[in-house]
Amino acid sequence: MLTHEENELLTRVGPGTEMNELFRRFWLPALLAEEMPAPDSPPVRVTLLGEELVAFKDTAGRIGFLDKRCPHRLANLFWGRNEEGGLRCIYHGWKYDVEGNCLDIPNVARSDGFRENIKTFAAYPGIERGGLVWVYMGPKELTPEPPEFEWTHVPDSHRYARKMVLPSNYLQSMEGDIDSSHVSFLHRLPSYGPAAETLTGIGNPLMSQDRTPRWTIKDTDYGVMLAARRAGGGDDSYYWRVGQWLMPSYTIIAGKRDAALHCNIRVPIDDEHTIYFRLWWHADRPLSEAELDDLKHAGIMMPEIIPGTFVPVENKGNDYLIDRETQRTLSFTGIKSVPAQDFAVQDDQDGPRMDRRLEHLASSDAAIIQVRRRLLRALRELREGQEPPEAHDGARYSVRSLDMELPKDVAIEDGGREYMTAKV
Repeated sequence: MLTHEENELLTRVGPGTEMNELFRRFWLPALLAEEMPAPDSPPVRVTLLGEELVAFKDTAGRIGFLDKRCPHRLANLFWGRNEEGGLRCIYHGWKYDVEGNCLDIPNVARSDGFRENIKTFAAYPGIERGGLVWVYMGPKELTPEPPEFEWTHVPDSHRYARKMVLPSNYLQSMEGDIDSSHVSFLHRLPSYGPAAETLTGIGNPLMSQDRTPRWTIKDTDYGVMLAARRAGGGDDSYYWRVGQWLMPSYTIIAGKRDAALHCNIRVPIDDEHTIYFRLWWHADRPLSEAELDDLKHAGIMMPEIIPGTFVPVENKGNDYLIDRETQRTLSFTGIKSVPAQDFAVQDDQDGPRMDRRLEHLASSDAAIIQVRRRLLRALRELREGQEPPEAHDGARYSVRSLDMELPKDVAIEDGGREYMTAKV
C-alpha cells in the first residue's frame, strides 16, 4: 500500500512535479512515424507531461517540438504553414525553425535586431527511430542516449506499431502489464486462434491450470526482471513467463522464444490521460500476413480505432462493447480484444487516477510493489542530484522477454539467459 504522498509523487506528472522531471530525463515516444511522414508535412498537435506542443518535420527532415503559442500574439502554431525550413504562423507570418528560433517577421518594416531575440516559449529536439517519433524535453546539457531496444533496429517489415489514447493515469495502465496473475482470469478464452497465439503466450493452458504464480523478481540496470513461475506440463518442470519492465514506463511482455515479441509503452499526456504504444517485432523474419491481419484489422490482439482518432471503438462510453451472453458462454469477460479487456478494468479503476491507499495487496502483487519502489527510488535520487543512469546508457535496453518451460532444478536466470539477450 502506498501512502497518499507516495501516490501523489508517482501519479502527478504536470509541470513542477517530480515525476514530470524524471520523465524529462528520457527520450519519450510521442508519435507514430506515419503521423509525420515526410519533410514539410502538416504539423501535429502533441500534449505530453501536461505541456501542449506542436511537432513538425522541416524541409531538411529535422524534427522539432515547439510550444504551441506563437510568441507574437499567442496564436496556435498548429495552424501554421510548414515551408522552406520552418513553421510559419498564419496570423502574421512569423516563422520559426525546429529549435524555436525566429527566422522571419514579415509584418515589421525594420526589426533592428528584434527578430534575433524572439524564440518560442519551448523547443525540444525530436528523432525518428523504430517506427516512432521521439522527443527529449529535459535539460540540453543532459541529453541522453536513445534506448537501444531490439525493435528500433529491425527492418520495417519485421515490426508493427499502433497508438492509442487512454482516459487514465499512466501508472494504473502500466501496472496491468506487470501483473501476471490477471492473465489467468481477465484474458481467458477457449482459443485465441493460430495467428494471435504466435503473437502472445496468453493462450497457454498452463496459465489456466495454475492461477497462482510465484515470483522471482530481480532489480537490473535497466529496471526490473519479473519472472512468474507456474506448474509445468510435467512433474519435473516449471512454466515461466518473464516480463521486462524498463525505466521509466516500458514493458516487454512475456513472449515465446520463436514468436514475435511485444513491447508496451505508456507516456503521460497529463494526470488522467495516457498515450499507449503497442509494438510487435521479430528479430529474424518479417511479421507474417496472418499476424499483421490480426494486428491491423481489429483482431484479438488489437482493438478497432475510431477513424481519425486514436480512441479505441471499445471504450468507457459504450462499456467496452461487453457482451454478457459471450461472458456467460465463451470468454471470462465478454469483451472482444485483449487490450479492451485491460481498458475496462484500468480506465475505471477507482477513477482515472486511483487512490492506492485503499488497496489490499497480496503476494501475487510482488512485481507491482517492486516497480513502484524502483520509481520512488529514482525520484528520491533525482531529488538528491543523481541523474537516472538508465537514460544515459542506451545499451541497457537490449533485452527480451521469455515464455518457456524449464526443468525444476534450473534457475530462470541460467536457463533463460541466452533467450533474454536481444540481437542488437
